[in-house]
Amino acid sequence: MNLSHAPVDRVALRRWYDANRERTRSLFASIEPEVYYDAPIPLRHPFVFYDGHLPAFSFLVLVRRALGAPAIDPSLERLFERGIDPQNLDSARHLSRSDWPDRERVSAFIEACDVAVRNVFEHAQLIDPGNPLLADAQAVYNILEHEEMHHETLTYIIHQLPVAAKHATSEDVLDEFPSDAHAIVAIDAGQATLGKARDGSFGWDNEFPEHVVDVPAFLLDHYNVTNADYLAYVHAGGAVPPFWRQDGDSWRLRTAYDEIPLPLSWPVYATHQQATAFAHWSGGRLMTEAEFHRAAFGTPDGTERPYPWGSQAPDAQCHGNFDFRRFDPEPIGCSPEGASAWGVEDLIGNGWEWTSTPFSPFDGFSPMASYPQYSADFFDGRHFVMKGASPVTSRNLIRRSLRNWFYEDYPHMYATFRRAYDPATYLR
Repeated sequence: MNLSHAPVDRVALRRWYDANRERTRSLFASIEPEVYYDAPIPLRHPFVFYDGHLPAFSFLVLVRRALGAPAIDPSLERLFERGIDPQNLDSARHLSRSDWPDRERVSAFIEACDVAVRNVFEHAQLIDPGNPLLADAQAVYNILEHEEMHHETLTYIIHQLPVAAKHATSEDVLDEFPSDAHAIVAIDAGQATLGKARDGSFGWDNEFPEHVVDVPAFLLDHYNVTNADYLAYVHAGGAVPPFWRQDGDSWRLRTAYDEIPLPLSWPVYATHQQATAFAHWSGGRLMTEAEFHRAAFGTPDGTERPYPWGSQAPDAQCHGNFDFRRFDPEPIGCSPEGASAWGVEDLIGNGWEWTSTPFSPFDGFSPMASYPQYSADFFDGRHFVMKGASPVTSRNLIRRSLRNWFYEDYPHMYATFRRAYDPATYLR
């Protein structure tokens, strides 16, 4: 249940926090203890950082800053406060460190942070209009969604480990195409509502304010570009996508916890650069952020929906491959009940969708009180907006206004794409 629009319910909020902590523990339990201090992605900190960061962030935002409580361990709070997002390996080397604390000390710190946060959920004031961090319970929802976002971060870092260093339940590998795998959908000209109204419900600062834009007519792939589609590009000399490995004359796919023969009907995960190049090579282009909104939430009659499928709360059993329905993709078109009013499928789930829109603030942007650096540090013209959700995106993060973003060459995200076409130049 997405609680952002509901009255504050201490029991429900505590359950949400506890569920987040349990998910974090299960992800750490899926890796071998000896890799705890490893950094499979050099552009990110080692696993130990994320173990400490999640409870530390919750403690710092809600307990220390919002409520003014004393520190638990100032040195560890500084160490685990914020991660890194360097543009390249040289920058990452300057930010790396080797003096991480031993696991016992980290565990004791984690326990102390969790106790303090849970005590706040049970006894402290969670809403205070006079406190910018607690207005509309902003700090509360901040820490809850923050940990869920990092579940995805943890998953794609775990993805980079050798198979022998991790263990998880195996998943079925279905590989079959829908009959209309290469269908094109016409999206009429109309308006799209981007952003979020300042109505007291939670949102990250880059989601505000709500505004309406005009979107010209365009054509769009019914489904995401598949591994089969992209394989033709690789055979023509295109860049190999991040999770593929050549094995003689065939290709294999590194899944989250295994390696398998390349499933041709799964959406391809690619960098923004690769997606842009493939779209151009194949006669299309990436959608803009506004076009995604029009295709996902607009309707032929001019109204708009909260979700592609309508107003029903996101349900991973029918609406899409998200909320840890599985760790990996599945064939395109497996969730027809999640289709938009135009009939476009998989707009939510099975992989974030790259857009051609650089990540930038909406007019009227202001940093959020509980995390002022959240977005502003990334308005640099080098990050691009992604929309939708991946298999490991929480259902609580599935709302129309949510924006994700990454560098154009970042290779580790679960991001796919589909092609848009301009009606005047599209060759049928």
